[in-house]
Amino acid sequence: MKCGVVAVLGAPNAGKSTLVNALVGQKVAIVSPKVQTTRTRLMGIAIEGQAQLLLQDTPGIFAPRRRLDRAMVAAAWEGATDADVTLLLVDAKAGLKGGVMQVADALAPRPGAKWLVLNKVDIAPKAALLELATTLHAKLPFAETFMVSALSGDGIPDLKTALARAMPDGPWLYPEDQVSDATTRLLASEITREQLYLQLNAELPYAAAVETETFEDRKDGSAAIRQQILIERDTQKAIILGARGTRIKQIGEAARLELERVLDRRVHLFLHVKVRPGWADDRQSWRDLGLEWVE
Repeated sequence: MKCGVVAVLGAPNAGKSTLVNALVGQKVAIVSPKVQTTRTRLMGIAIEGQAQLLLQDTPGIFAPRRRLDRAMVAAAWEGATDADVTLLLVDAKAGLKGGVMQVADALAPRPGAKWLVLNKVDIAPKAALLELATTLHAKLPFAETFMVSALSGDGIPDLKTALARAMPDGPWLYPEDQVSDATTRLLASEITREQLYLQLNAELPYAAAVETETFEDRKDGSAAIRQQILIERDTQKAIILGARGTRIKQIGEAARLELERVLDRRVHLFLHVKVRPGWADDRQSWRDLGLEWVE
């Protein structure tokens, strides 16, 4: 038997969460077209033959401006600590944009095997792929290179098989049917936050957080989930609620349907919007997000 840690690093919006979901074979991390959707490290657990892959999905690495930004970047690099294989995931369509070379520079001195994975090759110019790989190899001599589309699944089986072969010998650390280290409460919060990213525009999602206050198992097998959507100002509350509460109903309905699909049970979801000025600088909020406090 084999078991090892695979860290997935990259610039924002490279497709890290989509890749982890594809390797696991089901949704364990939320995704959206917006950058910086992932805020904390989350582990997806995949099985390939006799190997268990512990996949560390990490926040995108970028130049932080706020304290919360610094914590997210620190969480990303922490995810690469002691990894058996670190994947540098690059959006092949965007190329070297978004600080890819800076991430490669920072990754170079770190120990452990480093693999290059070019993602979104199904929509990237084919002629540019070899040049992109060559440029990145000149910066950092990767042990392996893969070209995949995490969204369509192209190249994923080959990558998964190679990762399984690269894992060290050892017993599995999690039960065979466990796909993530996230608690059900955290998963529920993340799924509602995903809908905030998908349905709201501009910068509002970055000023919002979701807390699962209660998760109740009912006798009929359903779950009753009560959540708070935290924002910083009253004007943001009005945006989330929408005219006559239409927006919050749409967010809640979409989140409920996704929760039912992921949890495979009926869900009753109750959302409440709460103004909490400065939540992003509150230690308890950070603990709820799974982030370490930084000064």
